[in-house]
Amino acid sequence: MASTTHPTGTGSSWIVIVSAGVAAGLQVWKLPPALPYLRNDLSLNLVQAGTLLGIVQLAGMLGGLAISLLAELIGERRCLSIGLVLLCLGSAGGGFAWSAAPLLASRAVEGAGFILVAVTGPGLIRRSTPPGRFTTAMGFWGAYQGISTFAGLITGALVLQVVPWRVWWWAMAVVALAPLPCILARVPRDGARGARAAAVALTRIGRTVRAPAPWTAGLVFACYTLQWMAVVGFLPTIYRDGGMAGIWPGVLSALVGAANAIGSITTAAFMKRGLAGRALLIPAFTLMAITSVLAFVPHWRTFPAGTTWQFLCVAAFSLIGGAIPAALLRMIGELTPTGGSAPATMGLIQQLFNTGSFVGPTIAAWLAIRTGGWQSTWWMTCACASAGIALSLRLRPRGATPGVDSTTVLATSTHSSGHSRRR
Repeated sequence: MASTTHPTGTGSSWIVIVSAGVAAGLQVWKLPPALPYLRNDLSLNLVQAGTLLGIVQLAGMLGGLAISLLAELIGERRCLSIGLVLLCLGSAGGGFAWSAAPLLASRAVEGAGFILVAVTGPGLIRRSTPPGRFTTAMGFWGAYQGISTFAGLITGALVLQVVPWRVWWWAMAVVALAPLPCILARVPRDGARGARAAAVALTRIGRTVRAPAPWTAGLVFACYTLQWMAVVGFLPTIYRDGGMAGIWPGVLSALVGAANAIGSITTAAFMKRGLAGRALLIPAFTLMAITSVLAFVPHWRTFPAGTTWQFLCVAAFSLIGGAIPAALLRMIGELTPTGGSAPATMGLIQQLFNTGSFVGPTIAAWLAIRTGGWQSTWWMTCACASAGIALSLRLRPRGATPGVDSTTVLATSTHSSGHSRRR
């Protein structure tokens, strides 16, 4: 009989953890509505703007596995708390930037904080959430980017009409630190780490890195996030380049981000009723490709109500895409090999995820410059969708015992981890 653990947090601890994820995501999505102001104030070109969109993911590209080791050594709650502090410091420092270089550096600090939150959040949810709420909690965690996209874009569009971008940066520094008191008060403390913790952690991480499933899942995630980040990250700029003015580019982009959150939460609800996550990946990538072609191939400005139709296509692209993070995050227990490390699985997936988020906006900007507009964006989205389909066919998660979902697998993994540390 499999061993299980009982969650040690309050029943709503997962809400606090998701709020930390949203606060971290806001640091990513505070940028798109500010790009026109930054380009004017700091004389940035389009490729530099694309790099700014992606640089926050650089720490995740380079350090996802290192963060998982740190989480094994000092604990996930401590890592998440440090991450929120770094996000605050990076945003506050960015408000003083006088050129592209210091702003890029501050975004890199934010990236370090972001990866600390992103890697440790799922493990803390696993540890503190009752089994009956686990799928719902992970669905909301999968939606935190969409929630933060909506909040960041719509709030930024309104706030930047009346205050300079630097004030917006300093306000976001306060927001980054806001969840910390609740994290310290309501999320269970990390367990004690023994002298052998480093050796045990490295062994478990090594088993994880040698397994093919986490790598494949990470590449699938990258195929999703590369195209989604590129499209949604530049959406306010695309609308402004198309002649839209005022707050509408930010508001419409925010609604597209909200659609992604709705897709993720809805997917979690279906999965709670027994729908297999892996079965969602290929249909989701296929529909993302179709909706991206519909969004970018036609010259919508020549059609009556063309902007509305294009918006609906992009919203559908984002809504459908929300199924992919919800499905993959729910499968983490099955993707972690026996004797492996769930934080390492998440770290590896996040490392590849962030690689896609980093290169996506830069590729989209390069294509726009080379082809004279955003109409070529569908080349990139369809290529990513095709790769995502091919990789999804090769995804072979560790099979769960009949009648036991990955909540139990995750609980068993947590128990094994704690037992290893106590020995």
